[in-house]
Amino acid sequence: MKLICAIDLLEGRAVRLIQGDRARATRYADDPRTVVDRFLAAGVTMMHLVDLDGAFGDAPQSALLAELIGRAQRGGAKVETGGGLRDAAAVDRALATGADWAVVGTLALRDPEVTAQLCARHGGRIVIAADAREGRIAVDGWRETSSVTALELATQARAWGAAAVLHTDIGRDGLQGGAAVAATAALQAAIDIDVYASGGIGSLADLDACKAARVRGVVVGRAIYENSFSIEEAMARC
Repeated sequence: MKLICAIDLLEGRAVRLIQGDRARATRYADDPRTVVDRFLAAGVTMMHLVDLDGAFGDAPQSALLAELIGRAQRGGAKVETGGGLRDAAAVDRALATGADWAVVGTLALRDPEVTAQLCARHGGRIVIAADAREGRIAVDGWRETSSVTALELATQARAWGAAAVLHTDIGRDGLQGGAAVAATAALQAAIDIDVYASGGIGSLADLDACKAARVRGVVVGRAIYENSFSIEEAMARC
């Protein structure tokens, strides 16, 4: 199981939100470079960088993202990046920074044809974000909930040739109350590309539960920042 360590960027700082709410942000580092360095020092091999400014419709933090991506990769880690990638040009720009994968959410729901073209053009480099609220996909920085289910989107992602599906249970995000293990495992059972669990990881037992359910990757953020467990402990469980 892959351990994917998250860095969410808001106004140039490393933060974590609760349930995607900008007003409920906790600041963890004024300089996110220190977080990248901390992760690299612990042996992290995959990072998840999110531009929250872009996700909320503000000017993207392109220069900072490119710098952090390069820093992580020089240290031996691979990076997936997302947040505000709502058209093909934005996805192309994100991948041009050198990111290994671009995470696409709103675009996947609103323009399936363009998303399919992106998956074909950037083979193995597009991850589809299945951000779900009570099983339904939410878009536009999680402010709007659609009628499309996570399973429907994941099935479509497989047909497009996406590299993976990132499943976030919005109701659990940032609360450290446990991941949506059963829902994520059900998606994994339905498709043969990787499905990653995101949202709610708060203990080593949560990691154990994901691994036992054969989830192929977990995104961990607040639990590490709050020292609920160490990166080294998490890596040993994965």
